[in-house]
Amino acid sequence: MTFFQDFPVPPSPPRGRAVRYVPPVWAGAPPYELPVVVHIGQFLHRSPTVVMAVKSADVFSTGCSFDVSWVISRRGDQTDEDWADLNEMFFRPGPGARRGAGGASMLLFGAAFPDGSKSSTGAHPHGFFEGTKEPDPPVLLMRNGGGNGGDDELSGSGSLWLWPLPPAGTLRLVAQWKDFGLEECSVSLDGSRLRDAASGVQTFW
Repeated sequence: MTFFQDFPVPPSPPRGRAVRYVPPVWAGAPPYELPVVVHIGQFLHRSPTVVMAVKSADVFSTGCSFDVSWVISRRGDQTDEDWADLNEMFFRPGPGARRGAGGASMLLFGAAFPDGSKSSTGAHPHGFFEGTKEPDPPVLLMRNGGGNGGDDELSGSGSLWLWPLPPAGTLRLVAQWKDFGLEECSVSLDGSRLRDAASGVQTFW
């Protein structure tokens, strides 16, 4: 007999089954679809210090996820302090203690449909994903962004979720990153090609 045998641990109450969260259709790709991969391979921008490219698009039944990558500021004659500032801007975009920049200086992507409707990754208010009211299309969201830094180079990548599927005509993808001297640049894509690819999407079950 030990002291704690006089204090049996009560059983845990039954745990109900958790309800799986399903994001709104405009907030991301359907979870149980095998998309059609469409090769794009176009540069949004290419210079001696900044390269940004759209590699491909994963086409789902409800929208497209674009694979974007960039290499920023191959180190030249920057001092250690200047390079530290660039790292700060790269990994913590937006206003900063040393530069006082506004949100318009950070990395921004945009999409424009042939009818003139457009969306920006910097235009979505707090709580956007929690709302139940369907927003006006199109919607463009930056998802799964990441990056790597070192003493000589900064590189990053991310996914751009576009909802809904673009209509026939020219889809324009736009980028801007004023913190790194990247003014507005864009590529034009064939909306019909992306929309038609959706016919090949396969569901898991």
